[in-house]
Amino acid sequence: MPESEKDAVINAGELQIGVDPDVANGVYANLAMINHSPDEFIVDFIFVQPGAPRGQVRSRVVLAPGHYKRLLAAMQQNLERYEKTFGTIEARLPQVPMPDGPVN
Repeated sequence: MPESEKDAVINAGELQIGVDPDVANGVYANLAMINHSPDEFIVDFIFVQPGAPRGQVRSRVVLAPGHYKRLLAAMQQNLERYEKTFGTIEARLPQVPMPDGPVN
Protein backbone atom coordinates (compact mmCIF):
# COMPACT_ATOMS: atom_id res chain seq x y z
CA MET A 1 0.00 0.00 0.00
CA PRO A 2 1.42 3.44 -0.87
CA GLU A 3 2.53 5.53 2.10
CA SER A 4 -0.15 8.15 1.42
CA GLU A 5 -2.86 5.53 1.95
CA LYS A 6 -1.49 4.29 5.26
CA ASP A 7 -2.66 5.61 8.59
CA ALA A 8 -0.29 7.94 10.36
CA VAL A 9 0.69 6.55 13.75
CA ILE A 10 1.07 8.61 16.90
CA ASN A 11 2.99 7.06 19.78
CA ALA A 12 1.62 8.16 23.15
CA GLY A 13 3.73 6.17 25.59
CA GLU A 14 2.69 2.54 25.15
CA LEU A 15 -0.40 3.43 23.11
CA GLN A 16 -0.22 3.68 19.32
CA ILE A 17 -2.99 5.72 17.74
CA GLY A 18 -3.83 5.50 14.04
CA VAL A 19 -4.84 8.62 12.13
CA ASP A 20 -6.64 8.37 8.78
CA PRO A 21 -5.00 10.55 6.11
CA ASP A 22 -8.08 12.75 5.71
CA VAL A 23 -8.19 13.34 9.49
CA ALA A 24 -4.42 13.91 9.71
CA ASN A 25 -4.74 16.98 7.48
CA GLY A 26 -7.04 18.62 10.01
CA VAL A 27 -9.63 21.30 9.39
CA TYR A 28 -9.40 25.05 9.88
CA ALA A 29 -11.77 26.72 12.34
CA ASN A 30 -11.90 30.35 13.43
CA LEU A 31 -14.76 29.97 15.91
CA ALA A 32 -15.66 27.43 18.56
CA MET A 33 -18.94 27.03 20.38
CA ILE A 34 -19.33 24.94 23.51
CA ASN A 35 -22.55 23.51 24.90
CA HIS A 36 -23.15 21.03 27.67
CA SER A 37 -25.66 18.79 29.33
CA PRO A 38 -25.27 16.99 32.67
CA ASP A 39 -23.58 14.10 30.83
CA GLU A 40 -21.42 15.66 28.10
CA PHE A 41 -19.73 18.69 26.61
CA ILE A 42 -20.16 19.37 22.91
CA VAL A 43 -17.49 21.43 21.16
CA ASP A 44 -18.28 22.64 17.65
CA PHE A 45 -15.38 23.96 15.58
CA ILE A 46 -16.74 26.39 13.00
CA PHE A 47 -15.39 28.26 9.99
CA VAL A 48 -16.90 31.67 9.31
CA GLN A 49 -15.71 33.36 6.14
CA PRO A 50 -14.96 37.05 6.82
CA GLY A 51 -17.97 39.19 5.99
CA ALA A 52 -20.29 36.20 5.61
CA PRO A 53 -23.45 36.11 7.72
CA ARG A 54 -23.26 32.34 8.19
CA GLY A 55 -20.68 29.78 9.34
CA GLN A 56 -20.23 26.05 8.85
CA VAL A 57 -19.48 23.48 11.55
CA ARG A 58 -16.31 21.72 10.39
CA SER A 59 -15.99 19.32 13.30
CA ARG A 60 -17.93 18.37 16.43
CA VAL A 61 -16.32 16.70 19.43
CA VAL A 62 -18.45 15.23 22.21
CA LEU A 63 -16.67 14.69 25.54
CA ALA A 64 -17.55 13.28 28.93
CA PRO A 65 -17.19 15.93 31.68
CA GLY A 66 -14.00 14.34 33.07
CA HIS A 67 -12.37 14.23 29.65
CA TYR A 68 -13.39 17.84 29.01
CA LYS A 69 -11.79 18.99 32.26
CA ARG A 70 -8.55 17.12 31.46
CA LEU A 71 -8.54 18.59 27.94
CA LEU A 72 -9.00 22.08 29.37
CA ALA A 73 -6.04 21.55 31.73
CA ALA A 74 -3.87 20.15 28.91
CA MET A 75 -4.75 23.09 26.66
CA GLN A 76 -3.83 25.55 29.44
CA GLN A 77 -0.48 23.82 29.98
CA ASN A 78 0.26 23.88 26.24
CA LEU A 79 -0.69 27.55 25.99
CA GLU A 80 1.70 28.38 28.84
CA ARG A 81 4.52 26.43 27.11
CA TYR A 82 3.78 28.15 23.80
CA GLU A 83 3.86 31.63 25.33
CA LYS A 84 7.04 30.82 27.23
CA THR A 85 8.69 29.88 23.94
CA PHE A 86 7.12 32.32 21.47
CA GLY A 87 5.79 35.18 23.59
CA THR A 88 2.41 36.26 24.83
CA ILE A 89 -0.55 35.88 22.51
CA GLU A 90 -2.52 39.10 22.46
CA ALA A 91 -6.17 38.28 23.01
CA ARG A 92 -8.58 40.41 21.04
CA LEU A 93 -12.30 40.24 20.59
CA PRO A 94 -13.35 38.65 17.31
CA GLN A 95 -15.31 40.63 14.78
CA VAL A 96 -18.77 39.12 14.65
CA PRO A 97 -20.59 39.67 11.36
CA MET A 98 -23.90 41.45 11.84
CA PRO A 99 -26.53 42.49 9.28
CA ASP A 100 -25.37 46.13 9.54
CA GLY A 101 -21.64 45.30 9.59
CA PRO A 102 -19.12 43.83 12.06
CA VAL A 103 -19.16 44.60 15.76
CA ASN A 104 -15.72 45.34 17.21
